Amino acid sequence: MQCQVCQKKEATIHLTEITDGVRSEMHLCEHCAQEEGIAVKSQLSINELLSGLLATQPSDDEMLGGAEQEKACPNCGFTLAQFTKEAVLGCPNDYEVFEKSLLPLIEKAHDGKTVHRGKVPSKTPKDTKKQMKLAALRQQLEAAVQSEDYELAAKLRDEISQKG
Repeated sequence: MQCQVCQKKEATIHLTEITDGVRSEMHLCEHCAQEEGIAVKSQLSINELLSGLLATQPSDDEMLGGAEQEKACPNCGFTLAQFTKEAVLGCPNDYEVFEKSLLPLIEKAHDGKTVHRGKVPSKTPKDTKKQMKLAALRQQLEAAVQSEDYELAAKLRDEISQKG
C-alpha cells in the first residue's frame, strides 16, 4: 500500500480514528508521518502499552455508579465499594441487591450475555441434565408464546410433555 500523502513510498504507518462513530483510516510512510507531526515509535514499553489501555477504560465510579458504592446488602452488609476492592461478593443475595450496577460488568465480561449457556459437566447426574433441558425448553416455549409463534410453541409443548 502506498503512502496517501506522497504516493511514492510504501505506507508503514496505519492510523485508524473513530470520531462520532465514523471510522477513518490514514496510511503514511515514515517520512510523511513525521512531517504530519505523528510521532513514530518502533517499540512501546509494556508499561506504556498497559497505561494507554487502562487510560481508555472507564473508572470504577463510571462502571458501578458513585452513589451505589455505599449501598449495603441487608443480608451480609457487603457494599459495592468492597466489591471494587476485593472483586468478590459477600453472598448470593448480592446479585439481586446490586443487579443494576453489576449487570453492565457481567455483560461486558461475557460479550453481552447474562445467562449461562456453557456446557454441562459430564459428571452431572442425569436427573439434573434432564431438568436443565426441560428448563431450557420451557424458556424457549415462553419466548415462542411471547413472539406469537404458536406452531413452534406447540412443538415445544409436545417435547416438554414427552420428556417431563
